[in-house]
Amino acid sequence: MFPFAAPVRDLRFVLEELLEQRSLDLPGFEETSPDLVEAVLEEAARLSGEVWAPLNASGDRQGCVRREDGGVTLPDGFAEAYQAYVEGGWNGIGVSQALGGQGLPEVVASSVQEMLHGANMALGLCPMLTAGAIEALAHHGSDILKAIYLPKLVEGSWTGTMNLTEPQAGSDLSKVRTRAVPCPDEEGDHYRLFGQKIFITWGEHDASENIIHLVLARKPDAPEGNKGISLFLVPKFLVDADGTLGERNDVTCASIEHKLGIHGSPTCTLSFGEGDGAIGYLVGEEGRGLNHMFTMMNEARHKVGVQGIGVAERACQHAFAYALDRVQGRSPRGDGESTISGHLDVRRMLLSMRARTDALRALALYCAAELDVARHAAEATEREAAQARVDVLIPVVKAFSTDQAVDIASLGVQVHGGMGYIEETGAAQLLRDARIAPIYEGTNGIQALDLAGRKLQRDGGTALASLIDDVETTARALQQQEGLEVLGENLAAGAADLRAAMAILLEQGSDPERGIDAVQAYATPFLSLTGHVLCAWQMGRAALKASVAQAAGSSEPFYRNKLAAADYALRQWLPVGRGNLRVIEAGLASLADLDVAAH
Repeated sequence: MFPFAAPVRDLRFVLEELLEQRSLDLPGFEETSPDLVEAVLEEAARLSGEVWAPLNASGDRQGCVRREDGGVTLPDGFAEAYQAYVEGGWNGIGVSQALGGQGLPEVVASSVQEMLHGANMALGLCPMLTAGAIEALAHHGSDILKAIYLPKLVEGSWTGTMNLTEPQAGSDLSKVRTRAVPCPDEEGDHYRLFGQKIFITWGEHDASENIIHLVLARKPDAPEGNKGISLFLVPKFLVDADGTLGERNDVTCASIEHKLGIHGSPTCTLSFGEGDGAIGYLVGEEGRGLNHMFTMMNEARHKVGVQGIGVAERACQHAFAYALDRVQGRSPRGDGESTISGHLDVRRMLLSMRARTDALRALALYCAAELDVARHAAEATEREAAQARVDVLIPVVKAFSTDQAVDIASLGVQVHGGMGYIEETGAAQLLRDARIAPIYEGTNGIQALDLAGRKLQRDGGTALASLIDDVETTARALQQQEGLEVLGENLAAGAADLRAAMAILLEQGSDPERGIDAVQAYATPFLSLTGHVLCAWQMGRAALKASVAQAAGSSEPFYRNKLAAADYALRQWLPVGRGNLRVIEAGLASLADLDVAAH
């Protein structure tokens, strides 16, 4: 097991050189200096490397235990590590000062989140879900609910969950059956909830004073379908008006799942109303629960993408360290035995892992910077344009980053050879942990449908076309830079492919007879093509910055390696992604002809 070191140098490169700290120029961030950002990154690196990362393997081995009283005991050290996070003020770094947070830009908060997920993905899920609960409550909660619950959630002494899934209601939430019964004869404006929710991440644990569940449920007279679903806040412990904790609510952990990975994260089945009913409070408007929950889910989807990147980074570090340590075979140069890092096929795998991880990070942080603009820019038109880009980017960051993270972690196992298949090296755990990320917070197929269907069709491709314009600008800059011309040609070709694919989806997607089929059939290859092109764009920009640094006299190996990673991304990785256009052009026939029942 090799130690984890947060990738501070590359995070700073993205923030300072690629993004040029543009979030700091927005209204509301006047007191956030580059020096402060650097200090935050360094301290987060210490927390992630020294406190969280050492618990990753032990938490995986030990797992969580459901007690007879329905409580859940976390792996040794998890509760203390979470408290160290809370006491350091980390839970509120991206929350506005008006809500009691530190009000740092989202791009900085995302950088910190990547470090923490790379250090310990299972533990990182707890604050990730709390951040979504804060977002949903801040946007849709009543003033009373905000006053009682937000301060503790922002502080982190209370944690949050989201409760959507039921045994019969997975991706199709219209089938939610949990009931919320009004209580007009009881004191206080509340409901009593009855039902069961499954796959509830950190739904029960012993790391915080209280757990605040946001639950989708129906009133008895609600119509069927999505329009009958409302959102309710259900605390584990009831809270008095002055904020003190009261009696235990009627919500219990019926079981915890035994999973492929993230063993240190309790995934719970929660039962609401085994007695008189779990007391809950309406959040937002009746019948708009799904809309309100999507505020939380969009927050979480970007963070899941960042989570995947964190695991990919740790897989890279493991693979590089092992390759430098493992002696096997003769040197390709004929000068005796060599570590496997000297063999070109191993170097190919290492470079593939590094180039893709760097590219994914740059795109996720670019999206976070656009989130900052969408929330804080002075001009409404600038906010709207940024939000349109965010809407396109979030499904790409979530789905493409997590798919790639699984492949990167798998390649990390391959670099280790047989030892990668043995648990003690830690490479296998990273692959097991990463595998959940393409599934939860909306499967990656759903993300692809969101991009190719709702997002693309909604504005006729305007937001994505604007991004492609920027890709082409970078391609021209590369073509004009000595030594980078081929990278520019490849990037321009990728941009052209993405425009062609977009045209196909817009044309066929608007066809009343085959539009739905076309979108469903092409969505996943379209998202993959989009991810490859946008990530290659970021690496093209990185190549330009690294070239400038070298021309200015820098001999730092970082820039040499960045150029190597960019060269790989644009010459060897992007062409693989461009093949998705051929898939889209091939049409629907084989999908339509498949007789599933015959298999």
